[in-house]
Amino acid sequence: MKAGTGPLLSTLLGLLLLSIPGTGGVNPGVVARITDKGLAYAAKEGLLTLQRELYKITLPDFSGDFKIKAVGRGQYEFHSLEIQNCELRGSSLKLLPGQGLSLAISDSSIGVRGKWKVRKSFLKLHGSLDLDVKGVTISVDLLLGMDPSGRPTVSASGCSSRICDLDVHISGNVGWLLNLFHNQIESKLQKVLESKVCEMIQKSVTSDLQPYLQTLPVTAEIDNVLGIDYSLVAAPQAKAQVLDVMFKGEIFNRNHRSPVATPTPTMSLPEDSKQMVYFAISDHAFNIASRVYHQAGYLNFSITDDMLPPDSGIRLNTKAFRTFTPQITRKYPDMKLELLGTVASAPILNVSPGNLSLAPQLEIEGFVILPTSAREPVFRLGVVTNVFASLTFNNSKVTGMLHPDKAQVRLIESKVGMFNVNLFQAFLNYYLLNSLYPDANAELARGFPLPLPRHIQLHNLDFQIHKGFLYLGANVQYMRV
Repeated sequence: MKAGTGPLLSTLLGLLLLSIPGTGGVNPGVVARITDKGLAYAAKEGLLTLQRELYKITLPDFSGDFKIKAVGRGQYEFHSLEIQNCELRGSSLKLLPGQGLSLAISDSSIGVRGKWKVRKSFLKLHGSLDLDVKGVTISVDLLLGMDPSGRPTVSASGCSSRICDLDVHISGNVGWLLNLFHNQIESKLQKVLESKVCEMIQKSVTSDLQPYLQTLPVTAEIDNVLGIDYSLVAAPQAKAQVLDVMFKGEIFNRNHRSPVATPTPTMSLPEDSKQMVYFAISDHAFNIASRVYHQAGYLNFSITDDMLPPDSGIRLNTKAFRTFTPQITRKYPDMKLELLGTVASAPILNVSPGNLSLAPQLEIEGFVILPTSAREPVFRLGVVTNVFASLTFNNSKVTGMLHPDKAQVRLIESKVGMFNVNLFQAFLNYYLLNSLYPDANAELARGFPLPLPRHIQLHNLDFQIHKGFLYLGANVQYMRV
C-alpha cells in the first residue's frame, strides 16, 4: 500500500499515546488530569521511596566529658549510629490550589542502633544502644512550575519534621549512662534527626524527582513527516479537586514548521474521579495532523495492477477495463492503467459523543500508460466515504481498526465515452475492503507505545468520546525494578 488512509488514522492513534507534556495564553491540545485517587497512589509509592532513602542518612557521633558524683569525671562517646529500620505510615498528598502539592507523613517510627564507650582514668567500658524513635511526623510542600523550555519543575518548600518520643536501651547495668544520655544527648539527637530527614527530602526532590521530570520530551517524532510539541502551556495547575497538567499538543511538519492558523478550542472536561488519571486530547490536534499530511501530499495514493489481490476479477489494463468503458480499447489497445487518488481537502475528524469518524472526499483519475511510459488521463471520478474508527487500549499502547462504509462514486469526466460508474464503485469497494483497509489495519494493530514515565503502566482503562475531544481514564501501576 502506498500513502493512503493509514497515516491519518495512525496519527490519530499516535496522538492518543502521546499524551505527555505539551506556552502561555493558549489553550492546551492535551490535558493530563490527576485525581485524588491518583495522588493517593503517588503518596503511597513516594512513601516507599522515602523509606529507602532514610536508611542512607548518616548520623554524627556524640562525645564529651561528664562529672557524676557516684562515678566521678570521665569521657563518653556515642558512635556508629545507624538507622536499622523505619516504618513510614499515614501518608497523604494534598492539593495546594495555585501552588502545587503538600506531602504529609504521620505516625511513623525509626529504629537506630549504635555503640557507646566510657573512659575514666584507666577504666574503659563499652557496649551497644538501641533507640526507638516514635511519633515521627513530616510535612513538606512541593511547588510546581515550568522552565523556559516548557518542561515541568518541582521544588521542596517549608519542610518540617517532628519527633514525639525517644526510647533508649543501653546494654550493661549503667543507669547513670542512661541518665546522661537523656540529659545531654537526647534533645541533640532529636534535632539532628529532624534536620536530617528534611535534608534527605530536599535532596530527593532535587536530585531524583526534578531530573525525572526533566526527562519528559519537549518535542517528539511521530513519523518522517510529523512531530508533536509537548511543551507545557502553563505550570501545572492545582485546583480544589484535581491537578491539571496542560500541554500544547501541537502537530507540526518536521521539515517545515509553520505557525498554526487556528487556535485550539477550549475543552470542558467532565468531573470524573473514578480513575487515577485522565487524558483529554483535542480534535484540533488530529485536524492539524490531517492538514499537514494533506499539504505534504501524504494522503494521496496510487493503484497499479500489481497491487490488486491475485484473485481479483478485474485487472488494471485497458482490455479488462472494457467492462467499465467499452470504447477504451479502440484508442488504447492492451495498455496498462494506473489509478491516482487525491484527497480534495484535509479530512476533518468528527469527534462527538459515541462517534469517531472521518468523511474524506477524493478524486480518482485514471491514466493509460503509453508505450513511451508517458501517462495520459482518460477519466476522473469523485469519491465520498465515511470511515469509522474503534480504539483499543492496553497497559502500554493503543491499537485501532478502521470500519469503512461503502464508497460512493460519481463521474466527473470521461475521455473514452460511456463509463459504468456503478460497476467501478463495486470494484473500488472490493479493493478498499480487501487491500487498502486491511493494510491500514495491520499497521494500526501494531499499536503505538504510550509515552509514559519510566516503569509506569496503565490498567483499568476507560475510553470516552466527548464533543471536540477524546477522554481516556486509567489507573496507574508503578513497576518496581
